[in-house]
Amino acid sequence: MAQSSQYNERSALADEGSDHPGKTTDQINKVADQAEGLASTMSQQVHAASDHAEEVIGNVKGAVDKSLKNQPVRTLALAAVVGFVLGALWKS
Repeated sequence: MAQSSQYNERSALADEGSDHPGKTTDQINKVADQAEGLASTMSQQVHAASDHAEEVIGNVKGAVDKSLKNQPVRTLALAAVVGFVLGALWKS
């Protein structure tokens, strides 16, 4: 009787162990799907940020062009100050 009981326990453990590859595959697929969703979301956010940056650059370019027409000396002085500050930051 004792051997029969041990055989049943081993058989149950073997059956339980055979389910693990399927569970592991399911978990891997679930993680892969989550990673794909995250990558898609990040791609959309990068695209939106890129569009926004292009809009800001266009606005700055328009403002600089307008400023160069209306106040060229002041615009060049401001550009020199900005260049000096950026150079000082770069050096430090």
